[in-house]
Order: sequence, then C-alpha cells, then structure tokens
Amino acid sequence: MQPDVTADLNELDATLTTIEKVMDPEAMADRVRELEAQASDPTLWDDPEHAQQVTSKLSHMQAELRKVGELRQRLEDLPVMYQLAEEEDESTDLVDEERRDLRADIEAYEVKTMLSGEYDAREAVINIRSAAGGVDAADWAEMLMRMYTRWAEKAGHKVDIYDISYAEEAGIKSATFVVHGDYTYGTLSVEQGTHRLVRISPFDNQGRRQTSFAEVEVLPVVETTDHIDIPDNEIRVDVYRSSGPGGQSVNTTDSAVRLTHEPTGIVVTCQNEKSQIQNKASAMRVLQAKLLERKRQEERAELDALKGDGSNSWGNQMRSYVLHPYQMVKDLRTNFEVNDPSKVLDGEIDGFLESGIRWRMAEQQKES
Repeated sequence: MQPDVTADLNELDATLTTIEKVMDPEAMADRVRELEAQASDPTLWDDPEHAQQVTSKLSHMQAELRKVGELRQRLEDLPVMYQLAEEEDESTDLVDEERRDLRADIEAYEVKTMLSGEYDAREAVINIRSAAGGVDAADWAEMLMRMYTRWAEKAGHKVDIYDISYAEEAGIKSATFVVHGDYTYGTLSVEQGTHRLVRISPFDNQGRRQTSFAEVEVLPVVETTDHIDIPDNEIRVDVYRSSGPGGQSVNTTDSAVRLTHEPTGIVVTCQNEKSQIQNKASAMRVLQAKLLERKRQEERAELDALKGDGSNSWGNQMRSYVLHPYQMVKDLRTNFEVNDPSKVLDGEIDGFLESGIRWRMAEQQKES
C-alpha cells in the first residue's frame, strides 16, 4: 500500500478505537442480553408502556452494536482489498472509494459519541414560529417544518404533529411536532435559533427581494423522572374547535385544547389528536418540556453569573438561506455552507447537524 493510504488507515483506526472506548461494545452486549431476557418475559406486556420502552431500547442497542461491528469489519477488510488489487495488478479506484465512504461513516458516527448531555438521548419536541417578514415569514416557517419532517423521514424517524396554526394568506404562524427516535433531541438541539431566508418574494407583484425570519425551538421530551410538577391551579384550560388552512373546520366538536401556564405566561395548544383528552395530554407534555427548558436556562444563567460570564454563547440568528442573488445556505456559528439550498430544504441537513454538534462540544470545552 502507498504510505498515504497506510497513514489514512491508521488514522481511521485511531478514531474508531476512540469510538469503541466510548461506546464500550462489551458492556453494550451485556445490556442487550439483559434486555433480551426482559423482552422474552411473558408478563412484559402486562405494562404496555414499559414493554414499549424495553423493546425500543433493545432495538436501538442492537442497531448500535451492529453498526460499531460493521465499521470495524469494513476497516479490517480494507488492507486485504488493497493487497488483492495489487496482486491482481488492478486499479484501486473502488477500494479508494470504499475508504472515502468509510471515513465519512466513521466521522458521522463519531459525532454520536459527542451526544452525552443529560437529555441528548431523548426524543425532540420542535416548535417553529414565523417572525419578521409578513406572509413570506409564514411561508418560510412552513418550509422549515417541511425540511425537518423530510430529514426525519429520510432518517427513519416518525413525526407526530401536535399543532399547526395556519396563516391567512399562506404558510403557518406556528407548528409544534415531536420527532421520535433515540438521540433526536441531542442531534436537533443545535438547530435552535433564528433562521433567515433571502429570496425573491413569490407574494410580491413587483418581484422584489425579501428577507424573512422564523424561530426554531428544540426541547427534550419530558420523562417521568424529571419531576416537573405543575399544580392544577396554575393552568388555565381553554377548549375550541380545531381548524385547518383558511379557517376551514376539521372538527365538529370542541376537541382542541389551549393550556396557559399563568405564572410564566407560557401558552401551548394541541388540536391534531381525535379527542379533547388526547389533545390535553399532548399539550401537557409540551408544556412540561417548555418548563424543563426554562429551568435548565435558569440554572445555566446562574452558572454563567458565577463565572462572571453574562453572554449567551449559543447566539440567536444561526443560519442564513440565500436563494437570490446567489444560492447558499450558511451556518453563522460554524461557517459550514452548502451551495445547493434545494437539497437542504428537502431535508439534507446532516452536514449542518454534524458541524453544529462539533461546534457545541468545542464551545463547552472552552467554558469548562
């Protein structure tokens, strides 16, 4: 093998070895055996919610263990593939391509080892709100919602939409939805902030360029261990009829629910479930997630005050999407950019997610 190929394989081996130390495949295998024993217990489904958690965790850990093993096997196969190509006096183009693909897969998996925050392994609640920009901003908010749901679809994650508030002319005022799947919160949390769109407005008869903004909030799904207790007397419950685009009624009963947490003024709505009880339960989960995030921000502010750091290192405006006069999507924190906005808006955001997670880890290391 060429010296540069050998050096590259050694570098990949070092990275994968670090990943294996963090993931600990032997401990994962032990945990899989424990979960398999629980899953085979005939009384497991006496508690469906617990059974779902066990089978979901088992499936996830089996997939992770398989993924690490596959990466190691592919790496071990590469020297043999190079040797065979040299012995047969054949081109190494296909082997080089496999090495490049393996590097991309190892680097992408390395990012997963950076998701070690307290809530990173959880599912994600995403809130999108249109901001400055009028009808263009409402349209932009809907475009962002599609971007995230397309990303989830491609990644194999189920999405449950809790609430959509449609704008009068086009687009949405706001939307709340859950992206299911392990580590979706840790992965998508770097998307929080203001997203800016520059384009020729399709709603402007004179074809002028318009800048519009939308806010993205990402929260971890609350679990029973979080102890977010909300006294009933702190919540005002309003019910109303669900509605679709343009105010069209989609429900003949008052099944939609609006919860107002009076001490904080936080308002949550849910109208996409079939019954008022289901909508209230979904809205309560989102309210708990918002209160959990509020608690985390207060604790972070206290730590920053103790450190004498009043700045917000996470920033607010975090990404620009430019469709005119040139084509580019650029992350303002990491400087990662893509010159094909159509692909990004169709859900191909993994590069932004990876660079954002690496940036966040670097920022956290600076603060520690």
